[in-house]
Amino acid sequence: MPVASIRSICCIGAGYVGGPTMAVIADRCPDVQVTVVDINQTRIDAWNNSDLSRLPVYEPGLDAVVRRARGRNLHFSTAVEEAIAAADMVFISVNTPTKTKGLGAGQASDLRWVEACARQVTKSATGHTIVVEKSTLPVRTAEAVKAILASAEQSSDGSQVTFAVLSNPEFLAEGTAIQDLESPDRVLIGGEDPDAIDSLVSVYSHWVPQERILRTNLWSSELSKLTANAFLAQRISSINSVAALCEATGADVREVARAIGSDSRIGAKFLQAGPGFGGSCFQKDILNLVYLCRHFGLPDVANYWESVVQLNSWQQHRIARTVVQKLFGTVTGKHVAILGFAFKADTNDTREAPAIRIAKDLLEEGAQLAIHDPKVDSEQIARDLQLPASTEPDVESGLTRAALSGEGTWWPSDDIASAIKGADAVIILTEWNQYRELNWAVLAPLMRQPAWVFDARSVVTPSEIQAAGLNLWRVGEGQP
Repeated sequence: MPVASIRSICCIGAGYVGGPTMAVIADRCPDVQVTVVDINQTRIDAWNNSDLSRLPVYEPGLDAVVRRARGRNLHFSTAVEEAIAAADMVFISVNTPTKTKGLGAGQASDLRWVEACARQVTKSATGHTIVVEKSTLPVRTAEAVKAILASAEQSSDGSQVTFAVLSNPEFLAEGTAIQDLESPDRVLIGGEDPDAIDSLVSVYSHWVPQERILRTNLWSSELSKLTANAFLAQRISSINSVAALCEATGADVREVARAIGSDSRIGAKFLQAGPGFGGSCFQKDILNLVYLCRHFGLPDVANYWESVVQLNSWQQHRIARTVVQKLFGTVTGKHVAILGFAFKADTNDTREAPAIRIAKDLLEEGAQLAIHDPKVDSEQIARDLQLPASTEPDVESGLTRAALSGEGTWWPSDDIASAIKGADAVIILTEWNQYRELNWAVLAPLMRQPAWVFDARSVVTPSEIQAAGLNLWRVGEGQP
């Protein structure tokens, strides 16, 4: 297939990856028509919303990219069959969650949506179509996709159809996705068809230097995505394990991280101790890797990677236990303000957010939680905690009935001062910039003394907390 013939792209899946990726491709390739399709009408309506502040995905800079391209060569639609039929290239960018039941439950990826997409492509494609795996997939998933596509000998109009399959995994960090797309460290394209690879290279070459476009075989590409996330997650678990040792010995994990990060062989990235990793990828991809290792008879390798996830969970439970211990051994009936619910700053994504496990542990202990996050709405928090919000109590009137009964409750707070008023403790779980700029001299008098600040993100200035008369716990900071 001639490289110059790529004029129409269809992306199946309008989520965190598909929407922003296609928006940038459309923005940088004005000669290519890009259509993002999804069967979720509400999601498509949100992408087409005239108010760009209400896009279904929050990413800094995304609204500007959509504004430039939408309506020109970027389209969002539920007309899946028509978009596939018109496309020279189809990206599969659907969710691949961890299976909850059946073979491989708790570790293997649920590929039902990928298979459904492949079958839809066989029904709707015309002529020659390049199918690109954008979703994070287990190694050798392309074999299944190829087998399904091979079953389609003719298109719906009777003409011959042919396919090529490529793997083009995403390496986006939520909060910097647009920056990562516009100036990527690398673009990885795996495949066996040189012409198909060249066609996809021609798309990225509109803005990505050739030396940053890496070509591999299909299996290396699929495995590279899982491995990249596993290595990043392992660094987070490693530094968090050291943070616990620092607290026990009187060392400071920030100083240790600076010392080892200065070694060029190690580097400074992903050495920030905190409440553990979250998001849609790290845990899911490592568990997928664990499953694959066991499937291919490598139990020792599987156990190694599984320990990364186990330590991540341990760190979150440890933070919750620390809060309970510092508050005289009980948080029952006590007001605790949680600042930050998203798994990281500059995103509204709460998937596998550390705040979920920490909040659940405290609720189990009977805590009364006021939760503030600038981008996460209360409905999402309720779904994540599997507990509806209660009405914000009147601090002046004393304990609520729920508090007296020992029942854990939570309520959303749009205002930081309101969340903190009457609180016994504040826990910072997301590194939003506004939490770095809080005036603790003003906030401290609102709290019930003796009060604590638990800084799981190293965003506060210790001297300011101490000057305000508050007790401070910072992750990885031992007491001399």
